[in-house]
Formats: sequence, structure tokens, C-alpha cells
Amino acid sequence: MNFYRKITLITAFCLMYISTQAQSTYFPPFGEWEEKKPQDLEVNATKLKAAIDFAIQEESTENKNLKLAHYQSAFGREPLGFPVGPLKDRGAAAGLIVYKGYVIGKWGDPERVDLTFSVAKSILSTTVGLAIDKGLIKSEKDLAYKYIGPIIPYEPQKAMMNKSDHLMEEDIIDLFATDHNKKISWEHLLRQTSDWEGTLWGKPDWADRPQGDSKEWLTRSRNEPGTVYKYNDTRVNVLALAALHVWRKPLPQVLKEHVMDKIGASHTWRWTGYENSYVVLDGQIVQSVSGGSHWGGGMFISAYDQARFGYLTMNKGNWNGTQVISEDWINKSRTPTSVQTNYGFMNYFLNTDKKEIPSAPETAFFHLGAGVNMIYVDEENDLVIVTRWIKNDKKADLVKMVLESIPNAKN
Repeated sequence: MNFYRKITLITAFCLMYISTQAQSTYFPPFGEWEEKKPQDLEVNATKLKAAIDFAIQEESTENKNLKLAHYQSAFGREPLGFPVGPLKDRGAAAGLIVYKGYVIGKWGDPERVDLTFSVAKSILSTTVGLAIDKGLIKSEKDLAYKYIGPIIPYEPQKAMMNKSDHLMEEDIIDLFATDHNKKISWEHLLRQTSDWEGTLWGKPDWADRPQGDSKEWLTRSRNEPGTVYKYNDTRVNVLALAALHVWRKPLPQVLKEHVMDKIGASHTWRWTGYENSYVVLDGQIVQSVSGGSHWGGGMFISAYDQARFGYLTMNKGNWNGTQVISEDWINKSRTPTSVQTNYGFMNYFLNTDKKEIPSAPETAFFHLGAGVNMIYVDEENDLVIVTRWIKNDKKADLVKMVLESIPNAKN
């Protein structure tokens, strides 16, 4: 056998091996997710049960009526803090533990569709990543204003209005009209470092988690985009509206076609905006969605569908051989900045220096929303944990207990 033939055969065997290894990863088909007993995967069943019991025991004590919970929280006491989108009473503590692709533990009702709060931010940032993957946005470093034309709000109450009585009022929304806002890139919005100024859907940027002297909320010096991190849902909704006008179709349709259908998600999830977040786009009335549920609306989804999304991000955007989201985008989403070292693209919370979850590898990350709703993603241990309605200060303890049940878990 000559040298070149040997090289060809060796290459062929290597490719066959890689293909076999890729195919050996289990991906759940639509409508089902195979379960395995913990002991089948050498997981300590007693310790795993203790972790599940802990998740149930440490259920959030916040009111299950989320309208009441809103007004009993700091959010309800913010300026203009009233909800403008739908809220749904939540269920009891629920969750899933997925190890090596198989469900090895569950509690509560993981099929129940509940609000997932700011986990929706990871969904929103994904739609922006898809726009970049498909060339609709050249780069996340581009200035956002260059992609956005006039935005026409849907305001039927103005149909009979005499415009001569409102000569000084704008009929359009210009998200990036000011000199400051024109300096904002897509990346600044994704990292929550834009310091965007303005009001959207009746919610001023200064009214969300207000800081400092109230007399200076409107006149304060603006931070240069990219220099200061501020978690702010008005600015998240700016990104959602901008992404809608790049795609020129509702973002839930984008998500369904390009992500959820491809990963076998159920038909039960819903992504909504506010009662007043409608625009006229290409002759159609379209709702701009919310990137969270701070003022109602957002992503209504089951724990099973959350787990599918987490499993997709753990597998670097690949689902059973199909690259649903580019690996490059997942890597960027998991890359922090010096401004906020535990935050990538929203809402990828990172375990930088193992500060968030000391027992977990530094490479672990989690999609996080109020409630607490968390999708913990740990590629080193081939592990995804979805936990819903757990106390915030107990989520790291839950991860620690699950890792202690796994043989030779990396940390």
C-alpha cells in the first residue's frame, strides 16, 4: 500500500470516528425527552434526590399572583412602575436536570408554561445573532442607527385627531435621534452598556432601577457607550424594536422558524410585548416584544423548552448536526468585558473567577431571570439544570448539590 493511499485511509477512518462521536450525542426529538435513572449514568441517586428535595424546599416565597408580587417588590414602587403587559400566576417550584443529554431528575410540573422573566433576554440576543449570521447586520460593532428607518407607532386613537392641534408632536419613533444615541452600537445594547437615553412604550430610561438624585435623572451627564454597565429593561426593549425593524417581521416568528422548530420545542411557548408596543411595519400591525417581564409581557415557556434552549447553547449552537446559531455567536455571547466581568451578551451570566457559583467550573454560565428562573449550562460536566421559582440565594447551592452527585464532576 503506497504512502498516499495510507494517508487517505487514515483520514477516512478519522472522519468516520468524528462522525460517530457526533452522532453519539443524544438530542431529544420533538415531543419527548428520554429519561434515564441516575444510576444508569453512575450518578449518585441519593445525592441527586437530596438536591431535588432542596429545590422544592427552597421555593421562592414571593406571591404566586405575579401582579401582587410586582407591586410588593421594588419594581412596583419605581416611577411609572405599573405593568403594561400580561402577567400570569406562576406555578410551584419546578425544574429539570439533564446529564449527558438525558433527563435524570425533575420536580414540579416542567411542562407548565410560566413567565421566565429575563431569560427572555438570551432569546432576544439570539435573534440579533441570527441577523448577523444571515448578513442582515454586518457586525455587532456597527452603529445601530444606520440600520433603522422611521418607526411608525400604531396609535388608532389618533385616527380622528386634528394634526393642527399637535404641530410640535412627532408622528414617528426615532430610537437614535440624539447625538449620544447615534454613538450606540449593537454590541453596546447587547452588553447593556449603551446608556441609551429616551422613553419607549411610556417607560423612560431613568425610571427603570433609578439611581442618584431624582432632580438629576434628566440632566445627568451621559456615559460614553461601552464604559458603564447598567441593567435596564427600557434599553433592552430598544434592542427588541431595532431587531424587529432589521428582520421586518415579528421576532416570535423569527425565533420559531430559526430556532425553536429546529430544536424540537413544543408549540406552547409564547413571546409577547406590551398592550402599547405595536408598530406599523410594511403595512402590517406588528407587536414589538419585551426582553423581560419587568412591566409584564415577555417569554411564557415550559421548563422543557427552556432546557432545550440551554442544551443548544451548551452544544455551541449545534443541534444534532445542524448549526442553528453560529458557534462564533455563542463564543461572543460568553465573552465578558472589563466593564462587567460576569456578563456577556444578555442574558449570559458568566462564572468569572467562580464568583457566582464557586462549586462550578469557571466556564459554566447561566441564563437568568427573576423568580428565580435559571438555566445553568455546564459543558465541562455535560450538564444543564433548569430551576424555576427558587430563592435567589439558593441557586448556587442547588448547583453544588447536583455536581456532588455526579461522578468525577469538574469544578
